[in-house]
Amino acid sequence: MIRLMKPTDAPAIVELWSALVAYHRELTTDLPAAAVNGAARYAKRLIQRLDDPFTHILVAEDEDRVIGFALGTIVDLLPDIFNVEPGGYLADIFIDPAYRHQGLGRELIEQMINWFREQQVHYIELSVAVQNKQAIAFWKAVGGREVMLRMRIDV
Repeated sequence: MIRLMKPTDAPAIVELWSALVAYHRELTTDLPAAAVNGAARYAKRLIQRLDDPFTHILVAEDEDRVIGFALGTIVDLLPDIFNVEPGGYLADIFIDPAYRHQGLGRELIEQMINWFREQQVHYIELSVAVQNKQAIAFWKAVGGREVMLRMRIDV
C-alpha cells in the first residue's frame, strides 16, 4: 500500500535512507557518506516538511511496516532569469531490497507523478548514479530520459 508519510514513519524512513546512502557509497565513493547525526537531521527535516505544500512524501508499507519511501519537491529554477515551466524534483526514493521487483517503485512514482500533475508541474527531474545501471533501467522504463550529464573534476 502507498500512502502519505505520517510523523511516526520517520524512524523507518531514516533506516531506509541510511541504506540508500550506504548503497550509493558502495557504488562509488564520489557520492557522499551520511554526516554524523545525518539520519536524525533527515528525519527532523521530513517531519518539518509534512505541511509544506511544495513537498510530497510517500511511503510504501506492507502489514503496517514501512518498506519504501519517495520524497518529491516543487522547484523554482529562477523564473526571473529563465523561461521555464514549473518543475519538480524527485529527491529520494528507496525500496527495501527484499520487496523489490513487485511494482512498488513504479507505484510510488505513479502516485508522485499524479501529485506533481495536480500541482501543475510539467516535468520531474532526478539524479541517478551513473554506476547504478539497475536504477537507470528503471527510470527509463517509467519514462525517464537523459537531459544533462553532471560531471566532476577532482582538484
